[in-house]
Amino acid sequence: MKLDTFFEKFDLFADSPDAVAKMRELVLDLAVKGKLTDRDLKKESVSSQYSDQPTSDDLPENWRLLNFGKFCDIQGGNQPPKSQFSDEPKPGYVRLFQIRDLGERPVPVYIAKESTNRFCREGEILIGRYGASVGKVFWAQDGAYNVALAKFIFPEDALLPPFVFWVLKSDFFQAGIAGASRSAQAGFNKGDLAAIDLPLPPLAEQKRIVAKVDELMALCDRLEAQQKERETRHAGLTRASLACFADAPTPTNLNLLFHKSYSIPPADLRKSILTLAVQGKLVPQDPNDEPARLLLERIHVEKAQLVRDGVLKRAEQMNNESEGTPTFGLPDGWEFVSLSELCTSITDGDHLPPPKTETGIPFLVISNVRWGGIEFSDTRYVSEEYFGKLDPIRKPRKGDILYTLVGSFGIPVMVNVELPFCVQRHIGILRPSSEVSEAYLVYLLASEFVLEQSSRIATGIAQKTVPLGGLRRISVPLPPLAEQRRIVAKVDELMALVDALETQLTSSRATAAKLMEAVVAELTT
Repeated sequence: MKLDTFFEKFDLFADSPDAVAKMRELVLDLAVKGKLTDRDLKKESVSSQYSDQPTSDDLPENWRLLNFGKFCDIQGGNQPPKSQFSDEPKPGYVRLFQIRDLGERPVPVYIAKESTNRFCREGEILIGRYGASVGKVFWAQDGAYNVALAKFIFPEDALLPPFVFWVLKSDFFQAGIAGASRSAQAGFNKGDLAAIDLPLPPLAEQKRIVAKVDELMALCDRLEAQQKERETRHAGLTRASLACFADAPTPTNLNLLFHKSYSIPPADLRKSILTLAVQGKLVPQDPNDEPARLLLERIHVEKAQLVRDGVLKRAEQMNNESEGTPTFGLPDGWEFVSLSELCTSITDGDHLPPPKTETGIPFLVISNVRWGGIEFSDTRYVSEEYFGKLDPIRKPRKGDILYTLVGSFGIPVMVNVELPFCVQRHIGILRPSSEVSEAYLVYLLASEFVLEQSSRIATGIAQKTVPLGGLRRISVPLPPLAEQRRIVAKVDELMALVDALETQLTSSRATAAKLMEAVVAELTT
């Protein structure tokens, strides 16, 4: 494939991650290797004083290599005291350029001309020397420059400044500077760059290369602008589709969420589906459903019986009042309740660190509880003796829900195994009432409505922790049991569609990335 065709077929690669950035890299790679323009090797040659310099099998035969250590230099800037800075230009002052001033948001400062001997002028080239900007290349402006920048000095009878600018931005030079830099903070000096060789084409060829690179970079700018415009348009369609479905969750509006002409990010879809589910907007209500009020009465009876049977302590079955503030209205038959009212117990793992064993009962830590399930392949173990002494409510059983309480808190996972295991104190154990759908409770805990409340009650600075007392008092919407089951069925159906969409998007991006890699390999070999 020719390079021009590559640009014409951009839509084939547009889904590849950083597609335009990779196109820019390709242009520069071809440019510095002499593969970007047509050339007449017989008519052109480098200046006679450089004709004895070495060449490379990777370059055209009439190109040469110009060693940095022998022919080039860098000149670091000065750092006058900030106390001498002026926000306004004054007689005898010059503009001091810092890294920030060569970006989109400059903050001009001026220094006395006599306080520095490092000046730059428009048309010269500066390179970032430290931190995140190490290796970045800038066109200089008239003024002075500070220590975070270095002026690149080269023989102007051999190299044109625009050609040097593109060479320095290419991987040909950047790979060398990355290997030479002692660290991002330590930066680099002349000695670090001494072994780097720069490509040296004939001057006429340099002019053609610069013209072609400028042309293709402008094309990349247009493609990038088109992508941003498309993303903005799609974002608008996304918001409109989600809002339309939220206002009227009909089958027609549901189809808009999965429209082929644009893709809503899967994470946004999942979030919206759960939001609609807990607000009672995902499935129609049935006036014949038993209201949640009667469901709560049966839960209270169930908890009281568990206390009489000695399964629960009285404190554990108390109905904590909800502290959350409802942010939406509920359909008829629904109730706002505290999370504790839906569970026979809400606790966590034993607070005393257990003795470790090589085998025995799995002991889960917070990293074992992940979105999508429990990871048992890499667990710690405790002895059966330790496990046997645990309170029964601290022994998760099938149908319980684990909930992460520390760090990446807010991950709910249903226990779907009969395997005996226990958990550390950073994991909550919720045992739903038999009158509540466990699957509905998982979706409820995963919703933004609950996550926002968990975030508000979380304590700590370095590592946020959701306290059990606050978790028990979180406000949650409770639908009739029959509607809970309908909601779960609809959420399952929609989440399966989202999973399929995500797989399709991942596959599309992977295909585009592989296609781009293949074409780039073809063009660069």
